[in-house]
Amino acid sequence: MGKNPVRVLVTGAAGQIGYAIVPMVARGAMLGPDQPVILHMLDIPPAAEALNGVKMELIDAAFPLLKGVVATTDVEEACEGVNIAVMVGGFPRKEGMERKDVMSKNVSIYKGQASALEKHAASDVKVLVVANPANTNALILKEYAPSIPEKNITCLTRLDHNRALGQISQRLNVHVGDVKNVIIWGNHSSTQYPDVNHATVGDKPVRQLVADDQWLNTEFITTVQQRGAAIIKARKLSSALSAASSACDHIRDWVLGTPKGTHVSMGVYSDGSYGIQQGLVYSFPVTCEKGEWKIVQGLKIDEFSRKKLDATAQELIEEKSLAHSCLN
Repeated sequence: MGKNPVRVLVTGAAGQIGYAIVPMVARGAMLGPDQPVILHMLDIPPAAEALNGVKMELIDAAFPLLKGVVATTDVEEACEGVNIAVMVGGFPRKEGMERKDVMSKNVSIYKGQASALEKHAASDVKVLVVANPANTNALILKEYAPSIPEKNITCLTRLDHNRALGQISQRLNVHVGDVKNVIIWGNHSSTQYPDVNHATVGDKPVRQLVADDQWLNTEFITTVQQRGAAIIKARKLSSALSAASSACDHIRDWVLGTPKGTHVSMGVYSDGSYGIQQGLVYSFPVTCEKGEWKIVQGLKIDEFSRKKLDATAQELIEEKSLAHSCLN
């Protein structure tokens, strides 16, 4: 017997990341090669024509796993019965805009989408927020969708995680699949802390193999933190392909589980682990099993790391109060 299709919502679906992610979902990169999907695509009314073009292309690609496509500018219709929601749509920061301006635009978008998800999505919907500020957008979504369990609302730091894997693999000239257990702590912003203290290649610690603490504690960290800006500089557009691919990785591991002995980074609701204030959406190392994530406990945090963990938490505390001031 074939599996029932899973309904996957992608917001901002006519945008760059949306255009990159929908064929990945339709091809099975998110939920596996035997899982049929129905795509729900949402965008704003000015993008309606482009959205319809994406729908035409999905039909033209004749994906065997794609059992249906909903393309709409109506948020309630888009959220109807969805099992997975990938929230890519948001208001991009434009030149001359203050952070607070961007925050207030996005807070109102996420407040509205939270209500629609709560009313119309499946009761066990899994939500991944990609649009920036991702951690705080996820927090607002949680506050305005109280019936969605907090464990079901996450944000994307897998892109940063994968960037860190990529940098280590390049530095050591090893295959990226052999690098395991890097960690992204904190905010999906330039204060995030890419940590290799628990990372390995084979059974050897990355720090020992790289044998250059100076590089690992400076250039490696800033390269990962600022990779998004470097891609904008090179492409004149923000990273879309890598963001879409890592969003698929995030959902796939969450739904299907992480390999034994491997942890990944996810922005999740803090329970106070590692001294991080409860009630922030913060990136932690997690393992996933049977559709549930769990924060990896008992990792040793040195003094250098402690300062980095606290600095990115502080930024999230400030963002949270900025978001609340936008709402009031």
